[in-house]
Amino acid sequence: MNRSILLAVGLVVSGLFTGCATSPNATMPATQAWQDARQMIVVVTPDWDATQATLRRYRRDAADGAWIAVGDASPVVLGRSGSAWGRGLSPAQTDGPQKREGDGRNPAGVFAVGPAFGAAPSLATGLQYLPMVASSWCVDVSGSPLYNKIVDARQVGADAVKGASEHMRLDLLKADDHRYKEGFVIEHNADGVANGGSCIFAHLWGRPDQTTSGCTAMAEATMDTLLGWLKQEDHPVFVLLPKAEYARLQRDWKLPTP
Repeated sequence: MNRSILLAVGLVVSGLFTGCATSPNATMPATQAWQDARQMIVVVTPDWDATQATLRRYRRDAADGAWIAVGDASPVVLGRSGSAWGRGLSPAQTDGPQKREGDGRNPAGVFAVGPAFGAAPSLATGLQYLPMVASSWCVDVSGSPLYNKIVDARQVGADAVKGASEHMRLDLLKADDHRYKEGFVIEHNADGVANGGSCIFAHLWGRPDQTTSGCTAMAEATMDTLLGWLKQEDHPVFVLLPKAEYARLQRDWKLPTP
């Protein structure tokens, strides 16, 4: 199915893509859920309440499977309240804050990288690309059958997006708001558990000190580099963890050495 049809029928969803529909069983070896990943984006925060962090890229060495750093580290800004354990590929964690709808926290853990999106008809990226239009919304209304889905209101109907606050063309609401000019989906809460948190993206920042509602925001140059580097066939994953949790889980989850 081509990307225009996916958007038109309103099926562009965090979780509709292969391997992302459910969270792994807690007894499953952690790395099994991302054993095929050959690209990894790592964001390490100082602590749970930090609103600024550092992003790094890694590729998996084909010979020995080791993670190799790619390029330079880049600054990013996070949710206004910091971060909390999310629902992704990594096993559920109970020691620490838990991500909830509207809490202003980034989900922490390991997540599949979903499709790229943006305002332009096309974009230079190895990810599936979904062009957003004036009727594109991400539904952040818990209890809606479209919760945590990007849809086209022309297809699903105006009532279906009633109450949603995530318009995907912010530039059409305010000409100088380019935060959603380009970005990609971070597959958190892919199966849409009620109040589990929704519409988690990597996108452009408004300013280097402007926090988000739970997304990871960055400079346009950083985003361009990521989008040009990421390849859907390499099963990329996105990792966000506070420094202490990264140190605790690094060996078991086979994460790169910082």
